[in-house]
Amino acid sequence: MKLLKANFTIGSLAILAAAAAATFFQAGGEPAHAQQPRQPSTPARESVTPQSKALLDPSDAVILLLDHQNGLFQTVKDVPVAELRTNTVILAKLAGLAKIPVITTASEPNGPNGPLMQELAEVAPYATYVPRKGEISAWDNADFVRTVKETGRKTLIIAGVWTSVCVAFPALQAKAEGYNVYFVTDASGDPSVMASQTTVARLAQAGIIPMSTNAVFCEVQRTWNRPDAAEYAQLYAMYAPNYQAVIESHKKAQEAMSQSKR
Repeated sequence: MKLLKANFTIGSLAILAAAAAATFFQAGGEPAHAQQPRQPSTPARESVTPQSKALLDPSDAVILLLDHQNGLFQTVKDVPVAELRTNTVILAKLAGLAKIPVITTASEPNGPNGPLMQELAEVAPYATYVPRKGEISAWDNADFVRTVKETGRKTLIIAGVWTSVCVAFPALQAKAEGYNVYFVTDASGDPSVMASQTTVARLAQAGIIPMSTNAVFCEVQRTWNRPDAAEYAQLYAMYAPNYQAVIESHKKAQEAMSQSKR
């Protein structure tokens, strides 16, 4: 009887040991004799995009100003036309300041859509103008696409009139070809607020990023600790006229302090 109990106990222990081993191996374990000293676990890499990748890189950017034509301005209802024109000029000036290539185009300047706004020729003589042969989407024009590709840059900052057509069509086409695409909402215009809102939703769903004009130049600037800071301040003053008062007040305060020290 004692022998039976001993055999039963040994058998039970064997069964329990086998079950424990099975559980261990199912969990991905190793036999004790095969285990190596464990290295300290490495924390999972954070899925945070580096700052240089998260924000606009001026050295990889091209600004595309599409169909800012006088005739089309008459139909814009979602953005005050005066602001639209000012914001377009700001983008053109930013291009020169940051040495970003800027490309302009118009579908048919001799038609009812009218010529490009005159300010572009005045503030951005460095811009490359690409004439089209009536194509509604600039991306359907081979010369335009070639001009973009020749820059060697892959980030497109697009503004134009109409947002729902002249911006949306080439933005979607360029995105499909692997470009990083941003569009500037307040340097673009549409016949209605609904048309604009619908387009913002459509483009955002396609991975195209909406931005405001001030976000563009602030993102390119990145710091006031730069020799051309005063020129960037002028862009602020153009975009938000009250900022000019801030600049003037600061200048007067500095002058008063300087005089008091004499």
